[in-house]
Amino acid sequence: MPCRFDQRVVLVTGCAQGIGQAIALEFHQAGAVVFAADLDEHRVSEFATRHGMHALHFNVGDQAQCRGAVDAVNRTAGRLDILVNAAGGVRGQVGGPITEVTPSAWHAIFEANVDGAFWLAQAASGLMQDHGFGRIVNIASGAGLRPSLTGIQAYTAAKHALVGLTKQLSQDLGPLGITCNAVAPGFVRSNPSTEKQWDAYGPEGQARLVAGIHTRRLGTAQDIAHAVLFFASEQSGWISGQILSVDGGRS
Repeated sequence: MPCRFDQRVVLVTGCAQGIGQAIALEFHQAGAVVFAADLDEHRVSEFATRHGMHALHFNVGDQAQCRGAVDAVNRTAGRLDILVNAAGGVRGQVGGPITEVTPSAWHAIFEANVDGAFWLAQAASGLMQDHGFGRIVNIASGAGLRPSLTGIQAYTAAKHALVGLTKQLSQDLGPLGITCNAVAPGFVRSNPSTEKQWDAYGPEGQARLVAGIHTRRLGTAQDIAHAVLFFASEQSGWISGQILSVDGGRS
């Protein structure tokens, strides 16, 4: 059964590139009113304008800005039904020895991947409760379930934290009619960081990575978006606190 979101209001973060854009597009094509958000004002504005969406520019790591963004959605659309926390990533960092990790580098990754998901859920849950319906979908990672291919300690720790937050929010918000789930993508070439990571593997490393996937192919941003739309749908109303690996299968 196709998932339709006619008249549903959706806020998707991380829409300047990759997975966030794919998610926003899938919702838009399924009839939703989409607010596309990102820290990169130029890129998210260009994307939203091109596809007939609303653009929001704010820092997910700032509680006040998250509250302001949700208030802006409410002023424009009168409600917020679905929140997708797709902002995150490695913030331009690369893996290295644990002895070289600085406090600023550590906290930058947590702000993008964990803080934002919490601040936005905090701000959005009241609106969702008022209308008796809410879906929160977090974009976690295979790095939230096992050590990360990136070798970035903070990224692995942050994505594990996001998995735990997803389960806690499910318990806290479920009685209010709000479900909370997460999608844990496998390796997807969706942005400059993942392209750099892919290139660093070289031909042999790339072949080994693909050989370790049951379906013998890399995923796409659309693969991730399809899973998000299921979690956000009416059909998933009795599914909450779950982490869905979308990674082509791994042994």
